[in-house]
Amino acid sequence: MQTRPLGRTGLEVSNLCLGTMQFGWTADERSSFAVMDSFVEAGGNFLDTADVYSRWAPGNPGGVSEEIIGRWLKEHGNRDRLIIATKVRGRMWEGPDGEGLSRVHIERAVEDSLRRLQMEAIDLYQCHSPDEKTPIEETLRAFEELISSGKVRHIGASNFTAVQLAEALRVAGDKSLPRFATLQPHHNLVHRHEYEAELAHLCERERIGVIPYSPLAAGFLTGKYRPGRPPPKSARAGRARQYMNAPGFAVLEALDAVAEAHNTTQAAVALAWGMTRPAVTAPIIGANSPEQLADLLPAAELTLSEDEVTNLDRVSASF
Repeated sequence: MQTRPLGRTGLEVSNLCLGTMQFGWTADERSSFAVMDSFVEAGGNFLDTADVYSRWAPGNPGGVSEEIIGRWLKEHGNRDRLIIATKVRGRMWEGPDGEGLSRVHIERAVEDSLRRLQMEAIDLYQCHSPDEKTPIEETLRAFEELISSGKVRHIGASNFTAVQLAEALRVAGDKSLPRFATLQPHHNLVHRHEYEAELAHLCERERIGVIPYSPLAAGFLTGKYRPGRPPPKSARAGRARQYMNAPGFAVLEALDAVAEAHNTTQAAVALAWGMTRPAVTAPIIGANSPEQLADLLPAAELTLSEDEVTNLDRVSASF
């Protein structure tokens, strides 16, 4: 697996990031350990989680993914060889400060995440989404204190619009506060406009490392969803159905041709295409088993030709 610089952080991360939303949800602890083992054996060093994972699942109070990662890190003793990212914003306890990006919420949430992860410092601490009720200056000042205390190394944003990100960067510059070093946008072959319209140029200009989530469109770009076939049983199948139309299937046909030419998987091609976008450092991939992960890992070494990228751009232009 190749490595790339993560924005201005000075960190070198693998060009695929292992997302862990499924840990404790669709993958039990044993399977989660196996996936992390396989990812690291393949040369991966970048893991992304969030405190809220996976609070929406029955019986899951949130924090479960972080706890699984923490136990795995302790068992393997490899913390110093990995870059660990987590996120803050979602509701984690009851009361007026149970969610958001206020100083009060962040101060408690970071301690909880550090405890669950069994770490002294978080490499990348990210706003999971904007909080319109809290001034961005308050959020950045809270992060400044965490960085000064050694509990956080770098900060990032997720799901920010170009306007929101630009404002956060402006405030950071005007007030001499820490600036967001990374962005997690929703981006893939069938969801392009949200990132590419304005965010891509902003991130490239500001040297922000981009780590897109859902790069396989909830599994649609793996090729499992085909015309006339029932969708596979999956916790994310409902999200993939929105792409089951003529434009979406045209993208799959284009992926088929490139995958056949490279003797690889459609998923690997979709991920490799994502890596050609401006400022993209590492797409965030997820897997419930080492077997699923094996279909994705070839993307790390796959180079698409200019003609292949142009054709994929053309067939997905409406998205």
